Amino acid sequence: MRVTFLGGLGEIGRNCLAIEQDGRIVVIDAGLMFPEPTMYGVDLILPDFRWLIERRDRVDGVVLTHGHEDHTGALRYLLKDVNVPVYGSALTLGFARHRLSEAKMAGSCTFIEVHDGERRRIGPFDFEFIPVTHSVPSAHALAIHTAVGVVVHSGDFKLDQTPIDGRRTDLSRLASLGDEGVTLLLCDSTNAEEPGFTNSERSVGGALRRLFLERPDRRMVVACFASHLHRIQQIMDVARGQGRKVALMGRSMEANVKLARKLHLLHADAADFIDLETVDRYPPGDVCVICTGSQGEPLAALTKLSRGDARFLRVGSSDTVILSSHPIPGNEWSVGRVIDDLHRAGTEVIDSSQEPVHASGHARQGELRTFHQLVRPRNFIPVHGEYRHLVHHAALAESMGLAPKHILLCEDGDQIDVRLDGIRRAGEVPAGLHYIDGSAGDLDERPLEERRMLAEFGVLLLTAGIDRERGRLVQPVRVTARGWFDGDTDRELIAAVTETVRAALDEALAEGERDESALNRAAQRAAGRLLGQRFRRQPVLLAAVGVF
Repeated sequence: MRVTFLGGLGEIGRNCLAIEQDGRIVVIDAGLMFPEPTMYGVDLILPDFRWLIERRDRVDGVVLTHGHEDHTGALRYLLKDVNVPVYGSALTLGFARHRLSEAKMAGSCTFIEVHDGERRRIGPFDFEFIPVTHSVPSAHALAIHTAVGVVVHSGDFKLDQTPIDGRRTDLSRLASLGDEGVTLLLCDSTNAEEPGFTNSERSVGGALRRLFLERPDRRMVVACFASHLHRIQQIMDVARGQGRKVALMGRSMEANVKLARKLHLLHADAADFIDLETVDRYPPGDVCVICTGSQGEPLAALTKLSRGDARFLRVGSSDTVILSSHPIPGNEWSVGRVIDDLHRAGTEVIDSSQEPVHASGHARQGELRTFHQLVRPRNFIPVHGEYRHLVHHAALAESMGLAPKHILLCEDGDQIDVRLDGIRRAGEVPAGLHYIDGSAGDLDERPLEERRMLAEFGVLLLTAGIDRERGRLVQPVRVTARGWFDGDTDRELIAAVTETVRAALDEALAEGERDESALNRAAQRAAGRLLGQRFRRQPVLLAAVGVF
């Protein structure tokens, strides 16, 4: 049996891997990642699906462990080229179906619902869906029964003994699998650096209740992930206990709450809610707003609130905003900017650095040790995390007695062969970052690098006109700078580049060169050489030398 990692190793997001046996392939998760601030114009980052697309006739399905975007968000882009059945819990499929509906693809896709403890044949594999606790309901670990034994994929999990919905991680089944023998464990590494145990989600409810009670006359605005239904349930319970009405803000928040109520995963009456446009009719102490945008997303509800751009609602000195989340690595700057803007509006802001208003959905070292003790794998590969997380998780497994030769640290693109006698590396496949620009569609590294250069170093445009017959400049060399220097330095720069490019063109013309492309290259090389030597900086150089 072979495992191919297409994303999620060495990063937070883009979780995607494929398992292969007897020439057939099943994909586990298809997630996305959000861009860093320097990825100008990029909206989403996906796994590179080329390897799967080339083998589309051999793919039997996609299995989703849970409903978070870093595990399901790239599904629409995969199914566009590899349209196979999608398996997952009712909630997970509901989230996925909503995204596919937005892309007008849901009607052409096949969704197959699975239940806790169910075993289902998918291609050559027998998949078992084991309930685990996470920050979204209905998450699953996977026990995959293969020709070389059982492979356990933990999915994202924590060992919460007091979950909001009472649905605990099925420790007894994990222990039974350990007794039967587990060939390979693939396990969540997000909190592998953190000692101890992750706080129960229920602890957040107590903190929220205290904060609400201390502010009876203030309007409370709580931002969290729209998929975090347990958090939303606790916010609603606290608000209802104080006689507050709840308004939802953000399209995904409204859609997810509607779906969760339909599936009986969120317990709330229609009378608990008010429309956002009616909020100002109520005294501040009678209202709680639950909104999206806790990660500082540019178009999310909280960001619009912080800028004063939201319809129907403005925050000010009578409001308290609680960010019931922790910034995902890479989002710290965006979150900080939103907090700054809220403070400028005179709003009180509370986040997880001040109060325990967030609990992680991922297992810490104590829980990881428990998971390993229950499963007792013969081989182990840490997944889901930045590289340092994978290293710490590998060290944890070794400290528990697993021999180093049975532990592999992998990266995106690695292929691993799983045999009865162990695991070994089997090669690599393309697994780079695939960028999505909302206006331009797919984007490769070259234009993104040019955007970075434009942002950091500016651009110089070189223009001139050449008389083909006489081999002479008939329109002088002009240099236009944008985003470079200004003032006296700019004039000196332009004069130096102008003279250098003119000399390079004169030399090329004297040697008989009349090809427009060649003359443009000569101008760019001359300017680039001067800028690199004199200014130690390299802007984007654009040449428009015309030959007439």
